[in-house]
Amino acid sequence: MKIAVVGTGYVGLVTGACFAEMGNQVICVDLDAEKVERMRQGECPIYEASLPEMLPRNIEEGRLRFTTSLAEAAETADIFFIAVGTNPAADGSADLSAVMAVARQLGETIQRPAIIVDKSTVPVGTGEKVEATVLDALKKRGENIEFEVISNPEFLKEGAAVADFMKPDRVIIGTDSEWARDVMGQLYAPFTAKNDRVLYMGRRDAEMTKYAANAMLATKISFMNEMASLAEKLDVDIEQVRHGIGSDPRIGYSFIYPGCGYGGSCFPKDVKALIQTAREQDFDPAILDAVERRNAAQKQRLSEKISARFGNDLTGHHFALWGLAFKPGTDDMREAPSKEVLAHIIQSGGTVTAHDPEAMDMARTELPAEWFESGRLKLAEHQYDVLDGADALILVTEWKPYRQPDFDTLAERLKQKIIFDGRNQYDPALMKKLGFEYQGIGRKN
Repeated sequence: MKIAVVGTGYVGLVTGACFAEMGNQVICVDLDAEKVERMRQGECPIYEASLPEMLPRNIEEGRLRFTTSLAEAAETADIFFIAVGTNPAADGSADLSAVMAVARQLGETIQRPAIIVDKSTVPVGTGEKVEATVLDALKKRGENIEFEVISNPEFLKEGAAVADFMKPDRVIIGTDSEWARDVMGQLYAPFTAKNDRVLYMGRRDAEMTKYAANAMLATKISFMNEMASLAEKLDVDIEQVRHGIGSDPRIGYSFIYPGCGYGGSCFPKDVKALIQTAREQDFDPAILDAVERRNAAQKQRLSEKISARFGNDLTGHHFALWGLAFKPGTDDMREAPSKEVLAHIIQSGGTVTAHDPEAMDMARTELPAEWFESGRLKLAEHQYDVLDGADALILVTEWKPYRQPDFDTLAERLKQKIIFDGRNQYDPALMKKLGFEYQGIGRKN
């Protein structure tokens, strides 16, 4: 099939590359000319497992191309995926300006019957707005070209996005059009074992499903974080509680790991957008409000523990930090808990040396330049080089190299044998045996 993907972020680039991998002819569109040129050379602009190998292979075999021109893509494509960003507006709602700009351009450029797919995460009713925008542009051209706007939300985990796309647990197609259902069913057939994991529903239903899924997962995380905070006051080990409730098949183990808060490009903005949608309907989103408040509070837990141990004035104290990305497997620092911890320490007078296996370059662009220029924040190329002269080690992101570190090296190089574990990676009993002062999230220390 001939496909155009507009937007080459985490969703768009993975979508385009994976469709090309299955033999489709794909052209990806992005306004950033420098980025497009890099991708034409086979360079992957994001850190995502398997993607750096997939891009050059499909480019070389002629299945994947890149352009800055949507008009060029419209010359060959029959299916158009809108995969541009929907960042939060000032009121927390999803900013649809990029989506609507693409819709308008599609109405100005499509040459033959087309299926237009909303892949971006968009509020309920966006499909209708996209449809109206395309239709208006077509009328201005004096054209009567058949098209369908459908919803096909993504459910990709950063760090495992390619694997999720190639073997999805479900594919949701939101449309009442038999034509669109047939075409999309054929498109996804190689990924879904003859469509046994394709769910067809109304367009609005599909749009809501994406938000509801992310809100549910965020709720599970926030609930467990709240239980962890209560456990600390009751002298309860939340890890034992996690095992106890996770063994119940009605609950399960997924997304019930306490920590220092969730971040990334999806959960924070999608919870905010759904809250705003509810308020626009004069509906009180009490649970979602609580989820957002709990996550904001949870991002302060490590800072609170650090201040409780060292005082509010951290002048003269130096800290080692492991993990900058919001989760392992990505270099994405959007809404990362590490930002909150770093801001607290630096604004309180302390200094930090940090390490991350993949997010170091991102940190240099995402974090305030003044932190680096003043020497308050330094980045170390090796994970153990952060330890020298540090009063404590702070674990924020649970990358695999941090899970079973050389504790003898930690003991030798840290100034004080103190660990703040924001992801509960270490056993408190073992830490005590090794002579470390240990503070986890909801753990008996």
